[in-house]
Amino acid sequence: MAEDDLRWETLDSQTAYSCPGFDVVTDDVRFPDGTEGEYDYLSEPPAVVVLPFTSDGDVVVIEEWRQAVDRINRGLPVGGVEPDDESLAAAARRELREETGYETESVSHMTTVEPANGIADSVLHFFVARDCRPTAEQNLDHNESIRTDTTSFEELRAAVAADDVRDGRTALGVLYYELVEN
Repeated sequence: MAEDDLRWETLDSQTAYSCPGFDVVTDDVRFPDGTEGEYDYLSEPPAVVVLPFTSDGDVVVIEEWRQAVDRINRGLPVGGVEPDDESLAAAARRELREETGYETESVSHMTTVEPANGIADSVLHFFVARDCRPTAEQNLDHNESIRTDTTSFEELRAAVAADDVRDGRTALGVLYYELVEN
């Protein structure tokens, strides 16, 4: 079966619900067999995930309240790409500075993933930042409650392996780094 045989045709698209950070979109579609239906999905801007290393080799991590799961989450800095970011690397440096107060000039792209492409159009761009130093103040959004810490990569990897890090973006960043970059 050719790939084109799987393609759905979008007949119409409308935003069913909108709030800061994401929209819920309803598409009217025609399936490959000719029948028609609706498909709902979450739409959000692309985001960057930063695995930041200090010059000593420690990883800068954050602890952040996550209302949807009613607990503090330990993980990596993550944030949306903004229209005035000149590049994805610039967005990664900005998010690192805003969420942690750490800065760097050295960021490199690791990978890009679609973490939930069955229900969302989310795209995550993963970066490694090196030689990060605490030179700035956090500049948090009104709905962010974040505490910054550092840990060794080995401890963070062990926490992911022990199911102590539940954030999928962090787990993927750590495991990808371990598998491909390290």
